[in-house]
Amino acid sequence: MVRATLVILLAAFFPAVLYSQATAEDGGTRQVQAQDGGTRQVLESIVIPPKANAPFVATLHTDWVRGSSDSGTFTLVNARRIARDASGRIYQERWILVPKNGNVKSRMNAIQISDPSAHTLYTCMVLVTPKVCTLTYYAPSTSTVYNVTGVAAGPLPNDAGYVTREDIGHQVILGVDTAGTRETVTYNPGVIGNDQKINLTREYWYADQLGINLLSKRTDPSFGTQLFTITEITLAEPEAELFELPKDFQVVDHRQSDPPAVN
Repeated sequence: MVRATLVILLAAFFPAVLYSQATAEDGGTRQVQAQDGGTRQVLESIVIPPKANAPFVATLHTDWVRGSSDSGTFTLVNARRIARDASGRIYQERWILVPKNGNVKSRMNAIQISDPSAHTLYTCMVLVTPKVCTLTYYAPSTSTVYNVTGVAAGPLPNDAGYVTREDIGHQVILGVDTAGTRETVTYNPGVIGNDQKINLTREYWYADQLGINLLSKRTDPSFGTQLFTITEITLAEPEAELFELPKDFQVVDHRQSDPPAVN
């Protein structure tokens, strides 16, 4: 129970981490691999690139269904506001994951504001004192290309398994056209300590107009099922006030004296 509680708290307090890997630059444009969901000690959410000229304000719902030792399941949920302006700045609220249909109410515990032009990321913790916004270096720019697909379909290296990917059509979600993809990674026995083949699946509906997935579902035997759903969206410039730091917060600069090199 202590470990489960720790995971919940970490998922609420830390920013979503890009499941990404820098690739070679092509004509000066940096490319990264980007996948929604997963866990790296924290629950990761959908990837929001700093795309220019594609503003929106949206509500993102998360459902995380995990198995229990008695073959049952338990579900953690939250809902949070996200936004991006025409210059590519991103605003995100972080809300604590709580049991679905339980008595515990979710609370917002952090605000994050990133600016691809200034390469700044502010993380403001709202439930702790002193009230501090931590400033860190934000590497992506509006020219960064985000590849939402995973590794190429086909066999994995060293006979580890194989990847299949299929186009599952188009659908309009909240007035926005999306393209669906289903991806399955199959690991052979013994690759990750498994005694039989296991499958990790992703289904995502990508809106090219916005550069994000409006619906993303990831199923992993180790971590359960993660479902991210945009339930409300407005395709308009967000209010400028969203990108202002909260009042009475002290800024603590954790950037290096020189920005990290971009491969």
